[in-house]
Amino acid sequence: MQLSSEPVIYGLIFIAVVVLVEGLYLVAFGKSISLNSRVNRRLEMLDKGTGREQVLEQLRKEMQQHMKSRSIPLYSLLADRAQKAAIAFTPRQLVMIMGGLAAFAFVALSVATETDVALRVIASIGIGVGGVYFWVNSKAKKRMTMIEEQLPDAVELMVRSLRVGHPFSSAISIVSKEIEDPLATEFGIIADESAYGRDIGEALKDMAERLDMQDLRFLSVAVTIQQQSGGNLAEILSGLAKVIRARFRLFRRVKAITAEAQWSGKFLSAFPLVCLGVIMVNDPGYYDEVIDHPYFIPACFVVGILLTLNLIVMRVLTNIKV
Repeated sequence: MQLSSEPVIYGLIFIAVVVLVEGLYLVAFGKSISLNSRVNRRLEMLDKGTGREQVLEQLRKEMQQHMKSRSIPLYSLLADRAQKAAIAFTPRQLVMIMGGLAAFAFVALSVATETDVALRVIASIGIGVGGVYFWVNSKAKKRMTMIEEQLPDAVELMVRSLRVGHPFSSAISIVSKEIEDPLATEFGIIADESAYGRDIGEALKDMAERLDMQDLRFLSVAVTIQQQSGGNLAEILSGLAKVIRARFRLFRRVKAITAEAQWSGKFLSAFPLVCLGVIMVNDPGYYDEVIDHPYFIPACFVVGILLTLNLIVMRVLTNIKV
């Protein structure tokens, strides 16, 4: 049996879609949007002559716009991840990019394959939407991982600033200048909001809820309690930094231990679907003899339910709270 090259073409088109999204992002917003940039994005915007108030407004708009647009069709799938990734594209732009990439995938599939039109349309939509979701999800994971790694160092820097006599608002500002992105821009927004009169504890709580990060909740609670009842904030934050660092090490250890089980569940659930896709591309009429059987559709539903249950069960078993 001669293997078809079409599955490889589908995979290459999907990779091309993800690369196109990244390229559009860098072209639209420059290298400063990259998390690998040594100068954080907020400071770079300020260095270009943009006013502090305009920079704050722009950054807050980018970080809040996604959850406000969950009613847009298909966008609800990635609104939460786009918010955590702080994607600078607007929701409308992301939806338009999905449509453009789906059209690009359809043209590429039409040129490179001889698959039926209906299958090409479905595959193109899946590649367009899936490519953008994969890109946004990878950005969110990378950004959240970097924030988790940077947070203990940021808290310790605040402790040192407090011990030499700086007020807490100045400590926040120092973190926004000394720490790299993504945490630097987040704390820079808090410093700007504090300068315009917002309570720092409230700003920290808002950031913790937006990023859905437990360590940031600990920080906001510690600052709020100190503001209300007093106490040595430097000592409180010093102990908090040790707790955060210990939780981070434990979380990494748990993640390493459960990685095999997580990937086993994903592989076992995805393998039948991948096999089905390869079979349908290589031999579209493979199921013609059984597709009219009364048990065929119910069996498909049973298989889909079992595969979904496999993912859910494996996720529950490996979702260990730290």
